[in-house]
Amino acid sequence: MSSEKVDAFMHRATSWQAEFAALREIIQSSDLSEELKWGQPCYTLDGQNVVLMHGFKDYCALLFFKGALMKDSKSILVQQTENVQAARQVRFTSLDQITKLEKTLKSYIKNAIELEKSGAKVAFKKTAEFSFPEELERKMDEIPALRTAFEELTPGRQRGYLLHFSSAKQAKTRESRIDKCVQRILAGKGLDD
Repeated sequence: MSSEKVDAFMHRATSWQAEFAALREIIQSSDLSEELKWGQPCYTLDGQNVVLMHGFKDYCALLFFKGALMKDSKSILVQQTENVQAARQVRFTSLDQITKLEKTLKSYIKNAIELEKSGAKVAFKKTAEFSFPEELERKMDEIPALRTAFEELTPGRQRGYLLHFSSAKQAKTRESRIDKCVQRILAGKGLDD
């Protein structure tokens, strides 16, 4: 069943229109519900996200939310970045690629639906497994309330900060990022709150 919001998205799309139309048709042959989430067409099963269709400058993609658990017999699933734990993409740069992979894509969508129905969960890395910058440790020694506040954050918020701080190559940049976030952490807020 088509969503009016996704219809509007398709009409507004300035690039990848033909590719989006083909992907949408493939996905709509499944039992998934169509919604618009994060400004992108998202396909769900009983309210749970299964696959998202989105476009970038150089490619468009299907993003499988539990792609890390999927069978990838054709080796087409891509991990967006090293920090993405669960989701995997199938990327396209032409309509021809989508047409050639139609049967495979339907099989992957079916696999994603089966995974969702099974209740399978991706085993996420624990916060303790993420790199903990020494600059943050020093700042926590200086401001003990910062350590307490950080430990009271949700694991997702903690990981967000750790990734943000650790991604800086220079110690000076890490220190600057930490300094800018101290008040947010003390207030119990995440990086994007």
